[in-house]
Amino acid sequence: MKRKVAVFDIDGTIFRSSLLIELVDALIAERVFPASAARVYQKAKTDWLDRKGDYEAYIMAVVHAFTLHIRGMSSDKLLRVSQAVIDIHKHRTYRFTRELVTELKRKKYFLLAISNSPKDILDLFCREYGFDKVYGRMYELDGRGRFTGKVLNIDLVQDKAQLLSRAVIKEKLTLKGSVGVGDTEADIPVLKKVDRAICFNPNKKLYQAAQRRGWEIVVERKDMIYKLSI
Repeated sequence: MKRKVAVFDIDGTIFRSSLLIELVDALIAERVFPASAARVYQKAKTDWLDRKGDYEAYIMAVVHAFTLHIRGMSSDKLLRVSQAVIDIHKHRTYRFTRELVTELKRKKYFLLAISNSPKDILDLFCREYGFDKVYGRMYELDGRGRFTGKVLNIDLVQDKAQLLSRAVIKEKLTLKGSVGVGDTEADIPVLKKVDRAICFNPNKKLYQAAQRRGWEIVVERKDMIYKLSI
């Protein structure tokens, strides 16, 4: 019998921040990246905190800073800093999705993570929660084991629905009874494919899509979990 699949975006749905943001902050703190790396995303971060800009612009600026400064860095060094970040932040999760992961794992679901954070740190985080497969951004290494700054298979990584379809075929899974959890409009293609779509702390565009399609909307604030009716 084919296993049912549950697919999660990680940042902002399970992890209460962004793994990439925490990683870049740590790389700067460890002086692996220069302090000037923060200037690449500082304005976008301030605009987001002041609610004058959107989160997508902020996270893409962090992605740019990471891609720019990872060039020439060894994979061993990235793994070391990634592990340090996970050691500190691995329990900083949302209660709703953490308990959902536990429930689905008990029911023998195949747990699939699809994220735009670097796969190195995603693997470490998702291992803590028993995920079966992880898709994330992979960065090219040269012959000396150092990063070139190039992202591998970028078109595929950005197509979450295609990655879900690929995993279903490769792992011999079924979408019948499937579950999907996302928090932004980037997750809409995946949520369209699953039987149970959960929009967790959604941004405006995802919230509007959820209203049109009758998807579940769940908001977790402080120690309260709200399930909104459409």
